[in-house]
Amino acid sequence: MGYFDEDGFLYLCDRAKDMIISGGVNIYPAEIEGELAKMPGVADCAVFGIPDEEYGEAVCAVVQPMPGIELSEAEVKAFLRGQVAGYKVPKRVDLAAELPREDSGKIFKRKLREPFWAGMERRI
Repeated sequence: MGYFDEDGFLYLCDRAKDMIISGGVNIYPAEIEGELAKMPGVADCAVFGIPDEEYGEAVCAVVQPMPGIELSEAEVKAFLRGQVAGYKVPKRVDLAAELPREDSGKIFKRKLREPFWAGMERRI
């Protein structure tokens, strides 16, 4: 997913397969992850969509705090409320000592997402 600016420069925003559709609104996890990376005490994070009965999908974030730092779901949400639109603030925030990674070092979002979608008839 991307866009061209008025000078013809291409800006890449995110992957289409990672896009969250919540209540008919497209939400790009990379934007939220970029803001979370600026939060003091955050070592790494992953944002993805989880099932939501009312909106189809809801935003979920898994945050890895820096060693020795304790964060709470409320702190993460409060920080993001000052950075992104309200509908982009994760409905759920989980904290993890480590995030699963592929051999390349990239976060394995599929492993984080799968438990939420297990047993669901549809997968957005």
